[in-house]
Amino acid sequence: MIDHAHDLESVRDATERLLTAVTKLDNASVTQSSRLPGWSRGHVLAHLARNADALVNVLQGRPMYADAVARDADIERDAPRPLDVQLRDLRDSAARFQEAGAAPADWSRTVELRNGVTDTAARVPFRRWIEVELHHVDLGIGYELEDLPQEFTVREIDFLAERFGGHTDVAAARLTDGTRVWRTGREADSPEVTVTGSGADLLGWLAGRRDGSPLTVHGGPLPILPPL
Repeated sequence: MIDHAHDLESVRDATERLLTAVTKLDNASVTQSSRLPGWSRGHVLAHLARNADALVNVLQGRPMYADAVARDADIERDAPRPLDVQLRDLRDSAARFQEAGAAPADWSRTVELRNGVTDTAARVPFRRWIEVELHHVDLGIGYELEDLPQEFTVREIDFLAERFGGHTDVAAARLTDGTRVWRTGREADSPEVTVTGSGADLLGWLAGRRDGSPLTVHGGPLPILPPL
């Protein structure tokens, strides 16, 4: 069972960690490159603010974004803003998301995200948690995958393993951090490869944040994953 109220609190905590870290930046550092190709830190911060508003749209039954062009244009428009404007927008958009999440609702209903993807409303707060945590890492300001809450790391590996599950172009794989086990890739009676590593390294590989080189692979090469 997804506990949306718990996840909303986790989003609040993650947002506070992000805001505290970003407050220590300056205008010049906001214009510097993030870890995402082609994006400055300002692009990442602008995306986080606009994503919060987009998920409010989802919860309130509107299209997540008007279209892909408008989504990208909004990020480009907001990326060059000075730090104080970025911070205010992050706080205000986060507050709007929390307000929408606190409204009485049927959390079992199906909602539509981007590109026709659907999910239950109850999973929207976790999706926002993913955005805040991973993009905090993407800023490259000292918050690493190893710093993520363990609960988040395990659940995000669950989420991504499920996402790639049944994908015919991904080798059937058994993933393990030495304690937990996940299955992903194409359907098979038994896994073709076993991938072992820390939770942070498994998550980094699945989420496209690391190349997987620290992972140990038995039975074949490390599976190639499609882009998220």
